[in-house]
Amino acid sequence: MEIGLLLVRVVVGALLVGHGAQKLFGSFGGYGIAGTGGWFESIGFRPGRAMAVVAGLSELLGGLLLVLGLLTPLASAAIVGTMVVAASTHAASGLWNTAGGYELPLVLAVVGATVGLTGPGAYSLDAALGLQLSPVVGLGAIALGVVAALVVVARARAAVRAVPVAA
Repeated sequence: MEIGLLLVRVVVGALLVGHGAQKLFGSFGGYGIAGTGGWFESIGFRPGRAMAVVAGLSELLGGLLLVLGLLTPLASAAIVGTMVVAASTHAASGLWNTAGGYELPLVLAVVGATVGLTGPGAYSLDAALGLQLSPVVGLGAIALGVVAALVVVARARAAVRAVPVAA
């Protein structure tokens, strides 16, 4: 079980670091802050550049904390929150990733939540530092991530309603 948790943490965390680097630095075929910010702005996440920085840092730092198994509830909150927002941007396309749907953000959010509830396992910095937190703390972190995401999504939807897109 411990090796399985380590494997999930490292693979998913590293992928999230990559997604954050795409948004922040344009790495791995990403669009950087300017490109991501422009897209965010167009779908109501304003100010777009600031939201790109927040999303990129949440993915990069949440992913790094997940890889290390450090401050796992914080990692879980960052990942769940960011992925709920990401899923909202893909919801109109349905579930499947092949159609541009929310499948990938859903899987990443579930992994973040699962590690937040189970803890990072024995092969983690949390374990090495004696930071064994109860599942209640993980549940609170997940709730915080979801609530923060819902506020961001509601704000973006309100912005879109307030300023109709020109045809």
